[in-house]
Amino acid sequence: MAHIVERYDVPRQLFWLHGPRTGPAVEFDPRAGMWSVYGYPELQEVLGDPATFSSDTMRVVPKEMMPKDGFSLEGFITQIDPPEHGKLRKLVSSAFTRKVVADLEPRIAAITHELLDAAREGEGFELVRDLAYPLPVIVIAELLGVPSEDRALFKRWADALFQRDAEVSLGQSAEERAESLEATMKPWREMSDYLAGHAAERRKGPRADLLTRLVEAEVDGERLPTEQVVNFAILLLLAGHITTTMLLGNTVLCLDAFPGQQDKVRADRASVPAVIEESLRLFTPFALLGRATTRESELGGVTIPADQLVMCWMAAANRDPRQFEDPEAFDPHRDPNPHLAFGRGIHFCLGAPLARLEGRVALNILLDRFAVLRSDPADPVEFISAPSLTGLRRLPLLGKPAA
Repeated sequence: MAHIVERYDVPRQLFWLHGPRTGPAVEFDPRAGMWSVYGYPELQEVLGDPATFSSDTMRVVPKEMMPKDGFSLEGFITQIDPPEHGKLRKLVSSAFTRKVVADLEPRIAAITHELLDAAREGEGFELVRDLAYPLPVIVIAELLGVPSEDRALFKRWADALFQRDAEVSLGQSAEERAESLEATMKPWREMSDYLAGHAAERRKGPRADLLTRLVEAEVDGERLPTEQVVNFAILLLLAGHITTTMLLGNTVLCLDAFPGQQDKVRADRASVPAVIEESLRLFTPFALLGRATTRESELGGVTIPADQLVMCWMAAANRDPRQFEDPEAFDPHRDPNPHLAFGRGIHFCLGAPLARLEGRVALNILLDRFAVLRSDPADPVEFISAPSLTGLRRLPLLGKPAA
């Protein structure tokens, strides 16, 4: 990875891209006040045991670090444990079945061509701005039933929530906590108000969209309260586009960094899915997720007490040499390739089939319409500097899409 780090000026906080990690698979960080899990088998154990490693991380976050204006994560399924988790997940699982997702392929292809056609009229082609961001936003907005024309709003909110240059820590000062909290809550409130307005419209006039399905859904014989509908919609809107944006940018970056692999995939398009899977392993989009222990647990040879915040570094686990031979290499021919980029267990990413489909369709069209996918040496690549994401802010490419 040394040539990638140097060539693309990879930020230091993306430590998993800076070569093999040394140190224990599980360790406590006294400065941050939390545990970190870096090893593949250890992370498998965590993700497979929701009774011990709960998704309700807010339970162990100090009260002074929480908003005081009625903020709630009700309906945010990534923060919910069984049995409530299973009930809520069923509400939208039918929107992401294999058939429903497969039926979206013509629409995804049409949007991709429309965006590339529009980019031909611009000054240059920048992958994130011109395709990797707008494509999945348009798709998830159409599924939810909100105007895709509002995607500048969605991007502003996503940037504010996910792409801040901040570290995850329970050891911040009171002033730092207040500043961080307000920076997070402002876009959250705006997004909540926006989606609450659309939910109210669906109650008056139902439509054939996912938001209407959430508004009309019942759990244990009762309709979901507005707060749960809104939080569910927030998760779908954000996670529904951010993963694919990073997946597509990262995969093109891999083909730029390893031109021999680009030649191979051009010659054998059947290998596109394998290229995407290896990109997900090597450049894991959501590098980190949190868990909270409900009881004392032995993990990786150490004892983690109850009520501790545990940071699960999927990006590091996906490079664990105990699981992946030559883990720093970009090798689309790995078989099997059991990466953890979409998680594992009951919280396995609901939108993984859609993200994979969007990536496959878009990458094939890019290979069709670009004679070569190459970054522009005169306009450097920019990484998202948030410590929990592996993705690009900008990826300028040489040339423009062919007609």
